[in-house]
Amino acid sequence: MSGITSLSGRSLVEGAAVGPLLYADVGLSFWGGVDPFSGEVIDRHHPLSGECLAGRILAIPSGRGSCTGSSVLMELISNGHAPAALVLAEADEILTLGVLVAQTLFERSLPVLCIGKEAFAGLRGKAFASVNGTHLGLFDALPADTDAPSHREVHVEDSSNGIELTEDDRALLDGHHGKAAQVAMQIVLRMAQLQGAVQLIDINQAHIDGCIYTGPASLRFAQQLVEWGAKVRVPTTLNSISVDQRRWRELGIDPALGVPASALGDAYMAMGAQLSFTCAPYLLDSAPKAGEQIVWAESNAVVYANSVLGARTLKYPDYLDICIALTGRAPLIGCHLESQRKARLHIELPPLADLDDAFYPLLGYHVGALAGSRIPLVSGLEQHHPDLDHLKAFGAAFATTSAAPLFHIAGVTPEALDPASVLDGPVTVIKVSLKDLLTSWHELNSACDPRVDVVSLGNPHFSLSEFAHLAGLCQGRHRHPDVVLAITCGRAVLEQAREAGHIAVLEAFGATLVTDTCWCMLGEPVIPPSAQNLMTNSGKYAHYAPGLVGRKVHFASLAECVDAACSATASGRLPLWLQTAVSLENYAHV
Repeated sequence: MSGITSLSGRSLVEGAAVGPLLYADVGLSFWGGVDPFSGEVIDRHHPLSGECLAGRILAIPSGRGSCTGSSVLMELISNGHAPAALVLAEADEILTLGVLVAQTLFERSLPVLCIGKEAFAGLRGKAFASVNGTHLGLFDALPADTDAPSHREVHVEDSSNGIELTEDDRALLDGHHGKAAQVAMQIVLRMAQLQGAVQLIDINQAHIDGCIYTGPASLRFAQQLVEWGAKVRVPTTLNSISVDQRRWRELGIDPALGVPASALGDAYMAMGAQLSFTCAPYLLDSAPKAGEQIVWAESNAVVYANSVLGARTLKYPDYLDICIALTGRAPLIGCHLESQRKARLHIELPPLADLDDAFYPLLGYHVGALAGSRIPLVSGLEQHHPDLDHLKAFGAAFATTSAAPLFHIAGVTPEALDPASVLDGPVTVIKVSLKDLLTSWHELNSACDPRVDVVSLGNPHFSLSEFAHLAGLCQGRHRHPDVVLAITCGRAVLEQAREAGHIAVLEAFGATLVTDTCWCMLGEPVIPPSAQNLMTNSGKYAHYAPGLVGRKVHFASLAECVDAACSATASGRLPLWLQTAVSLENYAHV
């Protein structure tokens, strides 16, 4: 047969599949980027937007963005809308873990093959592919006698070969601490093998992202653990769930979502996790200290813990997080090791002036896209002294477009106070211009109509200092009657803000307060069905909202968001720090 190419790589999950090849040279976040019920790519910024993954050999460099991608992939495998196989340039733990859990829970699987960056670049333009173990075949047309294998039942082998185990590890693996802990240890060890770890470490705390409801499979997984007697072995907090557990009926949420989403939160609490329900666990009193070994999921929290707090965690996939919480043991790999926390990418910023709070999420979004899976060092902010809210916004947007679990900012983040100490090996240098940032600004501002129907604040969850800033902007004013201004936050921060007097000001303004959940899970009717355009100061939500809720977005500073809430109109003004870029761009076209 003409046009046949054969490649080989590392099999992350064994199996065989054949089908049309769907290729992209940009990483894809399955959560927020793929509909878990249909398999459609809904990330409107991605080159595969609108494509359906079901039955196709999906070739992407890696995943990126949310840790919940593992849950979405598990849902797709369970409901028959998954790709036939995954072909990756780099090993991806989030996506691989989704397949491993589907094997354990549903006895269904798909092959995952890593072929390296050089070979991956050669897939562009190929029409069909087959995966068989470590081998990848590429074809101009499918062989006439080839039928694409369906997801079939698999037998999962659990082995601890090559990994040092303690006596307690073996007791967990042998089932002496119950079925749930045994299965959890099996999954931990399978991931440790894939990661190349040779030993496990004790962890001090966990933050669980798997409590987000992605569909029936996510609830089934948690309830199965409860039935097996699961109990966490370390202090464990819970991420935002998919509804405000106390008020979802009052907010008009469909019981088809409200009931199972609330039950999912209850299931994790039944395992001993704390009722925290926040995507910003670093705002809790239990936030880890520098050097502390932890297991956190939720991409923005992982990045903040590593980068701003100096704690030690990988970007843990959903379900591996609870497995480690049930065993108290994690693979000693990646950012748990000092040597793996170094930067291989150096981002140099241009001279900057007149920065507002929209700068930091925009920069995080831009740097994340440049970084991919590389840990970056950003230089040029030493004199601007970004505060914790700025770093929170930067990190959330960075984690949206990057697969890296850590960033360094020269002279700002704790490990980069001496920037030279975080650079290691061959380092790529990229100079970012204001014109580059203007391009990203236009990407996040997808709305053309200046009308604003909803102002979305609190992605990630609002901090006490953000409440104080917002209350100052809203004092003595009132939102336009046709605009919804809603803020999502954790319960603990809400009570702090109420005690400080900020909530009274915001309620007088006409704001809606939502706890337990976050904007990435909110839809109608919190967003009115008639709403066309949203406005937000979150780079993360500006990226995800067009795909998640089908609305266009205005992205701007918090002050601009409040002005728009009062006028129902986005000013369209560029921040002062970007106006120079426009002037230069206009000059270039003269």
